[in-house]
Amino acid sequence: MSTSRAAPEQLHPLATLDRVVHSPARLMIVTTLYTLESADFIFLMNLTDLTWGNLSSHLSVLEEADYVEIEKTFKGKRATTMISLTPAGREAFREYREQLQEVFEQLPE
Repeated sequence: MSTSRAAPEQLHPLATLDRVVHSPARLMIVTTLYTLESADFIFLMNLTDLTWGNLSSHLSVLEEADYVEIEKTFKGKRATTMISLTPAGREAFREYREQLQEVFEQLPE
């Protein structure tokens, strides 16, 4: 019995999507950061309606993939966490978007 896997070019186009970006919560984060130079943690938390812990967890996944950079600074006496997409994160989002566009273009009307 053979357990060979299909070559990437033989897979359904959705099977090769970047799963780091494809998660709904991370997709919200990445699409937001794609349009901005950076955003603070509280802004992202309010925009995405994620809890502090959930947003933190998703940002950790994105940071491990080198898709976001997280910088902790102070504004006066208040700590601020700023998040921005890295060049690798921007490229990953562009590729993700292109793959989805290809899938949609192949669908019958």
